[in-house]
Amino acid sequence: MTVPFIEQNDQTLVRHEHLEALRALIGNAYPNKFERSDVTGTVSHEDTITSIREAFKRYEPQLNEGEKPAAEVLELANAELNKVRVRIAGRIAAPPRVMGKAAFVHLSDGVSRLQIYVRRQDVVGVRNDSDGGEVDGWELFGLLDHGDFIGVAGFLFVTKTGELSVHVEKLQFLAKALLPMPDKMHGINDPEIRQRQRYADLIAGSLKLDPGVGSQEPAQKELNSREVFELRAKVLREIRRFLDDRDYIEVETPMLTPLATGAAARPFKTHHNTLDIDLFARIAPELYLKRLTVGGFEKVYELNRNFRNEGISTKHNPEFTMLEYYWAYADVNQMMDLHEEMMRSVVKVATGGLAIRYGEHEIDFAPRFQRLSMKEAIIRYRGQPTGEHEEPIRIIELFEEFAEPHLIQPTFITDFPKPVSPLSKASPNDPTVAERFEYFVGALESANGFSELNDPEEQYQRFKDQVQQRERGDEEAMVMDEDYIRALSYGMPPAAGIGVGIDRLVMLLANKHSIRDVILFPHMRPVKGRESGDGSQEPESGQ
Repeated sequence: MTVPFIEQNDQTLVRHEHLEALRALIGNAYPNKFERSDVTGTVSHEDTITSIREAFKRYEPQLNEGEKPAAEVLELANAELNKVRVRIAGRIAAPPRVMGKAAFVHLSDGVSRLQIYVRRQDVVGVRNDSDGGEVDGWELFGLLDHGDFIGVAGFLFVTKTGELSVHVEKLQFLAKALLPMPDKMHGINDPEIRQRQRYADLIAGSLKLDPGVGSQEPAQKELNSREVFELRAKVLREIRRFLDDRDYIEVETPMLTPLATGAAARPFKTHHNTLDIDLFARIAPELYLKRLTVGGFEKVYELNRNFRNEGISTKHNPEFTMLEYYWAYADVNQMMDLHEEMMRSVVKVATGGLAIRYGEHEIDFAPRFQRLSMKEAIIRYRGQPTGEHEEPIRIIELFEEFAEPHLIQPTFITDFPKPVSPLSKASPNDPTVAERFEYFVGALESANGFSELNDPEEQYQRFKDQVQQRERGDEEAMVMDEDYIRALSYGMPPAAGIGVGIDRLVMLLANKHSIRDVILFPHMRPVKGRESGDGSQEPESGQ
């Protein structure tokens, strides 16, 4: 049986033939598990290809190009390695190199590769049915394709060229790759296919060979997709560590809410059948987190998913990740100091230093971050000030047009017009501006913070103003949240809060210029003519 929407060609037909032959030889072609050895002492008590390489790579001789190791060096290394018996599993990373009655092939665990050596007279195949038993291992090996998953058991050794390898004694088939693998030299070149089919993109990154001597590829190594998402994981771990160490409490607030509040944005709407009420996918967790501040959480944060039914661009995805955290008894200036400290810590942990490259720019997080008011930034980059009675929206437009593209180094922009900041306190020095900042780096707006408005009567009036804007046709204006006003009426301490865009932060640190490259499965328009799934096209071998 074939899957109707998977294309058939010479390569896929051969792979199906191999699958049927495997079923006849070993029974179940998709066994439930494979038990790996534990000689490297991992926390999970199972050896991976990466852990084997890390534990035993010291036995590989250090050689210059074209040089072969001395016989006595190999003999000493193999005297130790041959005692080490391993059971490992992985994906076949390249077509096997068969030399008569023996073959070499590399296995990959998605991070590292390890060579295995299969010799006809030594290898035994394993049946996968309930009765077990053995089969002709060389016949089994002959039915393998590039991309299949296999498990092997054997002993370690170093080849005559100095490469750490496994001499295979037992071979077990684990899963068939029915589609051909991406080209090992170039991977998948089409960015749309990489983003639609992240699984193929990750496979391509794990199989792609590093450029060798004389390669015309750039000297600076670009992160592959797996490395991007490992970097993203480092960022999230360090954010949590940073806040936890400062006594912040991580919480979870509703993702389906009766009101779309906490930000100026168009929401996604759904309906709860049992309660017979409309609900909205969260556009921001802000008002819930401030309710917790009312309730006594002096330091609170949430790493959250938000949803906004708005445009898609290289900087915007309808579903995105935010960090929001609140600090009782602090103001906007203390929050800027804390955010600056956090950014240095995150950059250092994620990249190993404080200077990064983003596009054409070198960005340095070591110096104190620049701080400019919005009007100062407009004067600096426009060359003339705003008008004395300039409308708030026009001030924002002038800033975005003239100043924002120049904010490459880490910069805080302060003193926003109060009418565009309905949840922020007014500045004590100038009641026409909000005590608010936005953080820019790489010309990306990456965080937004303010001294939180905690006067319930003023917040009520601000909400009324927003409702009037909504009635005049502004679909992104906020709605009245009566329960939040009630919460504020119990008393909320002075506090500072901030929202940080995680996706844009990862874009910066990974040197990626599309938000789709730092989201595992970004939203994309379906391909015409495809009715099921995401409408994605299949990558062809060699793309």
